Amino acid sequence: MRHVAVEGRCFVLSSCQFLRRSGLPADIPNGISEEPDAILMRGGSAIVDPFGRVLAGPCYDQDAILCAELDLDEIARGKFDFDAVGHYSRPDVFQLKVNEEPQRPVG
Repeated sequence: MRHVAVEGRCFVLSSCQFLRRSGLPADIPNGISEEPDAILMRGGSAIVDPFGRVLAGPCYDQDAILCAELDLDEIARGKFDFDAVGHYSRPDVFQLKVNEEPQRPVG
């Protein structure tokens, strides 16, 4: 999630499921454990800022509500040193040509 935040220069709110066996109906087998307190999904929710700093979490092995104060100016600050899309805008290097002529089918 840190990589996604840095590459997109955005806040990432990663919501990962935490589940104990007791959260499933008894008639659904799971193949891991039938103990009610057995953890089937560990969670791992987190909040990450546009520079990859973890603001909250990751939270494993328990139910939790994560909170963080988001400074939305961090998004603009991140655009100054990392351009996630602008470096592709290179007409001197890249061109898009669409061949509109009829083509033979691939056999």
